[in-house]
Amino acid sequence: MHPAAFSFDIEDWYHSQLIAGRDRHAHGVTVVRPGTEAILDLLDRHGVRATFFVLGDVIREHPDLARRIVDEGHELGCHGMDHQPVWQLTPGSFRAQLQDFRALVEEAVGAFPVIGFRAPTFSIDRSTAWALDVLREQGYRYDSSIFPAKVKLYGVHGAPLGIYRPARGDLVAHDPAGDLVEFPVAVNRWGPLRVPVGGGFYLRALPYRVFAGSLDRILAARPVALYLHPREVVPETRRLALSPVNAFLTYNNLHTVRPKLEKLFRRYRWVTMREILERDGWLGGVPGSSAD
Repeated sequence: MHPAAFSFDIEDWYHSQLIAGRDRHAHGVTVVRPGTEAILDLLDRHGVRATFFVLGDVIREHPDLARRIVDEGHELGCHGMDHQPVWQLTPGSFRAQLQDFRALVEEAVGAFPVIGFRAPTFSIDRSTAWALDVLREQGYRYDSSIFPAKVKLYGVHGAPLGIYRPARGDLVAHDPAGDLVEFPVAVNRWGPLRVPVGGGFYLRALPYRVFAGSLDRILAARPVALYLHPREVVPETRRLALSPVNAFLTYNNLHTVRPKLEKLFRRYRWVTMREILERDGWLGGVPGSSAD
């Protein structure tokens, strides 16, 4: 069975695209610090190393969290600056965000160990494919923003389910000579259907046995990456009046997250996303063979 990587998108409750535009001071208190600290404590207790895609704004406000992530042996990745989807950026403003992020990381940890990027709201798709060229230019080695199933907010129909090198002219094509690697989060294939099981809402919505069974099936064939947010580990104290669909996506089964994490951390062999890519030759110039 292949190894698995757990990744955490370090942002606050008000960064969610489903509640975008809400006043961050009007409802509840910040959960990014207690949520991230709870995640780090849980990982430490289980001896698990994970990948943390952190917002630049979070590093500016909580540089000690970035230091703790690095000091405890986890991988630090970029989640942009302020959770603006790439759809709302231009190549110039995206480049500026990456440069601002680098400066904040170097100030916080004294170096720049970051080689991986995940766009807010998985917002790299056919309309924003230019972002991959900016990532290449800024020295990033891998991306985890292309969601290989079309869902409510995001997704690229037909994208490979496994690790691959996106071709410059076609996000769903694998270019063996490509110099940027894509590591998508977990999506299972059932016949013609693609069923997301990457974490977040999908971890909350699916019964544990169904979720773990899906991971078993994927891990028999290729490595897997999951994701979660601090607010799903330490939820905000107040709930917003959202539409029924958005309320379900935001709040459903939050109480199940910690028990599921405890079981998942005991069930699988967890490493960082970077470790998987290095182990399988994706970062050493030798094309791997995970694309599906």
